[in-house]
Amino acid sequence: MQAFLKTGKTTGESVSGSNSEVVPTKRARQAIPWVEKYRPRSVDDVVEQAEVVAVLRESLSTADLPNLLLYGPPGTGKTSTILAAARQLFGDMFKERILELNASDDRGIAVIRNKVKTFAQLTASGTRMDGKPCPPFKIVILDEADAMTHAAQAALRRTMEKETKTTRFCLVCNYVSRIIEPITSRCTKFRFKPLGEDKIVERLRFICNQEQVDVDEDVYKDIVNISGGDMRRAITTLQSSYRLKGAGARIERQDILEMSGVVPERYLEEFISVCKSSNYSKLEEYVQNLSYDAYSVGQLFEQLTEYIIYNDGLTEKQKTLICEKLGECCFRLHGGGSEYVQIMDLGCATIQALKNQ
Repeated sequence: MQAFLKTGKTTGESVSGSNSEVVPTKRARQAIPWVEKYRPRSVDDVVEQAEVVAVLRESLSTADLPNLLLYGPPGTGKTSTILAAARQLFGDMFKERILELNASDDRGIAVIRNKVKTFAQLTASGTRMDGKPCPPFKIVILDEADAMTHAAQAALRRTMEKETKTTRFCLVCNYVSRIIEPITSRCTKFRFKPLGEDKIVERLRFICNQEQVDVDEDVYKDIVNISGGDMRRAITTLQSSYRLKGAGARIERQDILEMSGVVPERYLEEFISVCKSSNYSKLEEYVQNLSYDAYSVGQLFEQLTEYIIYNDGLTEKQKTLICEKLGECCFRLHGGGSEYVQIMDLGCATIQALKNQ
């Protein structure tokens, strides 16, 4: 309370000395998510995307930047790359020269006509406050641009045409097919590919060394398999497991599996075993046990797809019949269908498929 009366600051800061110097507490420093703490600060720090980094490095050397369209799976560094490039371009004026919008929230035509258009019409100086040269343009970053309505994209196209001298646009999305052709033709397109296993493991080892986290060697491979090339998901899984175990505890493989919600492989093997027995009572008992353990049926279907495809004990015809029904059940499940009904339907279809040797 005394600190608030003196400085007007609330929790997270302490006052020391007569000059009321604000000193952040240790707890506040540790509260930063590792995803943000270890986000690339320069283009050279970006992992794996060599082609994009090479082009951006050349653009930064000439202080010029085209309109960009960055697309690819989530967690591959699209937003981090353009933010790192903007920091190198503008330095201390980074916040003044950047307008970052998440188009999945602000995706209507009113946002384009008001926020984006107003910002784009502002002129930009070619020098910084300290007198150093600076690119005479601003950058508008539209994250999740594939969620924008077609009317908003059409309005954006006209703004991109008119404000070319003062503004550069960077669209970030997962699905480039949802961006209208007039916009894609005005942008330089870069596809971000899923990160390789070596790069993810290397980054995770670096974070573990920095944070002094004790990890089993098998944990890295499990995190890579769970993340599917998504660096953000990999780092979040590691930090969540670390917070769950506590400082000083060793993170083991079982901790990662429990944190990520992965269904143990014994459930996959048991599902095929139960279906081979052609016993519907056992199938119903299996479904009840799965629900009691609170595992996600959607996660089970995802793992079951890969398990069936690479199962040498099934014929090609059996795999085809099971996977066809699996696709239907996944579709109905995503549409709000009952988990119990969908897994029972899949089990019955699998029993019939396994009877056809």
